[in-house]
Amino acid sequence: MSSVGAAEDPHHLAHGHTAAARDEGGIAPKRIVVSYGFWLFLVSDIIMFSAFFAAYAVLVQATAGGPAGRDLFKLKMVAIETALLLASSFTCGLAVIAASARDMDWTQRALGATGLLGAAFLGLEAYEFSGLIREGAGPQRSAFLSAFFALVGCHGLHVSAGVLWCGTMMAQIWTKGFRADILRRLLCFGLFWHALDIIWIGVFTIVYLMGARS
Repeated sequence: MSSVGAAEDPHHLAHGHTAAARDEGGIAPKRIVVSYGFWLFLVSDIIMFSAFFAAYAVLVQATAGGPAGRDLFKLKMVAIETALLLASSFTCGLAVIAASARDMDWTQRALGATGLLGAAFLGLEAYEFSGLIREGAGPQRSAFLSAFFALVGCHGLHVSAGVLWCGTMMAQIWTKGFRADILRRLLCFGLFWHALDIIWIGVFTIVYLMGARS
């Protein structure tokens, strides 16, 4: 084939356009594209939680003659929940580092610890919710409690999804190894889990600490 024919070949042209796009920064590595897309998801999730925080701030005094936060919240138990979630964030970071080093044992151990700490957090939260309901302080009691259960419960649902995701990552890494696509999913899981910890710090401060002193 002549040089002119090669230049007109569609495959040759497509390859040339791809190379030119890479030179001009038109095509980013897949790891960057996936991370960017997942950050957009996290931003939308944070916007949703901002709406829950705003609703709680408006309704925090709307107790309808029922109990307020200072009558209900047990800060010692909430502090334990916070410690569990922060510890899980640390172990999640260890898992990402271990995976980058292709260390199967430490990756599995760190992810297992992350899932167990997250499950313990959920157990304490379920115990708190059931205790409030038994005391007649369920979400139907007042607008304040509706906003409280909606905000804290939504975060709990996200943690539940994260625990399931953690187990899925353990299984995928064990069976498929440290493939590039698996590492990208692990990176997204780490971003998701750390974002939940940041949101919980807001819940702990605004809902529990401020509510117990109001």
